[in-house]
Amino acid sequence: MINLLSRRLAGLIVTLAVVSLLIFVVMDLLPGDPASIMLGTSASPETLATLRHELGIDLPLLWRYGEWLAGLIRGDLGQSYTYGVPVAGLILDRLAVTLPLALMAIAISIAVALPLGALAAAHRGRLPDAVASVFSQIGIAVPGFWVALLLIMLFSTALGWMPAGGFPGWDAGIWRALRALVMPAIALALPQAAVLTRVARSAVLETLHEDFIRTAVAKGLSKRRVLWRHSVPNALVPVLTILGLQFTFLVAGAVLVENVFNLPGLGRLAYQALSQRDIIVMQDVVLFFAALVIVMNFIVDLSYLAIDPRLRKGD
Repeated sequence: MINLLSRRLAGLIVTLAVVSLLIFVVMDLLPGDPASIMLGTSASPETLATLRHELGIDLPLLWRYGEWLAGLIRGDLGQSYTYGVPVAGLILDRLAVTLPLALMAIAISIAVALPLGALAAAHRGRLPDAVASVFSQIGIAVPGFWVALLLIMLFSTALGWMPAGGFPGWDAGIWRALRALVMPAIALALPQAAVLTRVARSAVLETLHEDFIRTAVAKGLSKRRVLWRHSVPNALVPVLTILGLQFTFLVAGAVLVENVFNLPGLGRLAYQALSQRDIIVMQDVVLFFAALVIVMNFIVDLSYLAIDPRLRKGD
């Protein structure tokens, strides 16, 4: 088991190193000059050259990559060209919005998709299965930002129940902060719940035809007990795979929803950094997203080993 974890951890570190190099090279190829954006088109060539030197963007590519990587290892993510503050602080501040938003969205997705998918599998070809199919098709077809706009029109403009946007901050109280995240979380959760419903239905349907399920039925266990105590737990491996991918997507893919609701999250920070050509912020945010994907996949792999002992024997 220790050897297995060591191999997986070594692979994770190598993958992060390769991804960091790719991100740095791609960001360097983006058009635009941070110094020109900061000083404007009227700046003289001498002033531009001085600022490029101060920012270190006139150094060779590999030299700049080495300095950036060394800073990452030390925990120094650099300083934002636009805001003039450490990038680590910016990411932590924005993560305090995006992370709770993603967790709320994934909780809503699980609460809707897992019961709906399990009931659809248990009642194949009947009303619950039809409801799950319609929900999945609508959730996949409708974009998240469109759902966000509909929620604002209904619950904010028409009914006045929820704030249309903005984030008061956690200092204003947990209830007010969570209330501001409810509609964005629903908008993010709907497409993910639609996909997860299909995966859960297929996984539960497959386990219902296994021999151990027939044995449980032969012993006289009720259909409800067979479904929730035996079938659903054994269908969690593919569900966990999708959940891991969904969580990283919800954190990294919340750009549109955060902009619709004017939330100061990581997605909005990445969008602003791209428009302002704040390369150091873009590099760090994209690397954070990539690292999150890689680490979540690593955690999902470990969860496979915890759920299914046969995988431990196989390795």
